[in-house]
Amino acid sequence: MVNIKNLWYKYQFVKAYIRNSRGVQLFTCRWLPFSSPKALVFLCHGYGMECSGFMKECGVRLANAGYAVFGIDYEGHGRSRGARCYIKKFENIVNDCNDFFKSICAEEEYRDKCRFLYGESMGGAVALLLHKKDPKFWNGAVLVAPMCKISEKVKPHPLVVNVLTRVEEIIPKWKIVPTKDVIDSAFKDPVKREVIRSNKLIYQDKPRLKTALEMLRTSMSLEDSLHEVKLPFFVLHGEADTVTDPEVSKSLYEKASSPDKTIKLYPGMWHGLTSGEPDGNVEIVFADITVWLEKHTTDSNVMVVQPIQTFNDGIVKLNTTASSPETMNKRQKGSYFCGLKGRRLQHHSAM
Repeated sequence: MVNIKNLWYKYQFVKAYIRNSRGVQLFTCRWLPFSSPKALVFLCHGYGMECSGFMKECGVRLANAGYAVFGIDYEGHGRSRGARCYIKKFENIVNDCNDFFKSICAEEEYRDKCRFLYGESMGGAVALLLHKKDPKFWNGAVLVAPMCKISEKVKPHPLVVNVLTRVEEIIPKWKIVPTKDVIDSAFKDPVKREVIRSNKLIYQDKPRLKTALEMLRTSMSLEDSLHEVKLPFFVLHGEADTVTDPEVSKSLYEKASSPDKTIKLYPGMWHGLTSGEPDGNVEIVFADITVWLEKHTTDSNVMVVQPIQTFNDGIVKLNTTASSPETMNKRQKGSYFCGLKGRRLQHHSAM
């Protein structure tokens, strides 16, 4: 794992709990450079994941590159409250992120900053839906193996979906969806792989029925509306990824209406581009990400950010804790879940 301790002095880590419009307590965090940030980056994590541990390296690297980075654990994920990894409505995740992210953008010191979405796997779907919700709000998105289409080779038969749909309101939380352990095939580096297995904040049980169906419906809906994607984006995918099909990212790139779009496929790299590759490969990936962000932050054609009103859509701050990087000397890591490559309705988890 890349040693980032020598970079800790360049940023401050802040964590806070908020309460969403449904009264559920959610964990949020931010990595802030000590100087005025170049732009804002909002993290959308994958299914079963969390921000403060698994996506810490992303937050640290981008903060040290001069960006203010913000993350939120979805309801039922990570340190947030709620039934573990139960997604009653995918729209709830999108709305919570929308409310929290826009509340950050409304803060006076950030109103004149460019704002970017960053999504991995299912987080890529969240990012795309946030863009769809407010097409002119975001300056761009970085999408790492995004969940936005189901490979034709594994698309569930309509009959299977119909049968499960009939019982989803009866047994919505039942963990009945078959799973397989994909850590060995998602994360190339064996040391990182074992660290990922040991993270207790991530969900490693079978997906719940309604959760699986919500993810399926979201993916199919996004697949039908890829042409509506208009914001600048950079999509990254490992060519040797056996967890999610690189064709998914290719389809996004080909169908999106964005006049400014970039795709990069990494030969020989696996699914965990930012967390499971050897250090040299991780350096390459993050270098590409920061170059793209830099270009779109300084580009003269970038969208001008207008001051916005403070949002009050149910987000209530409960408490805030700021920590100097030196006090956070125990690094946390998570594992990964992706639900769109397998047989029929078989989902992959980090079990």
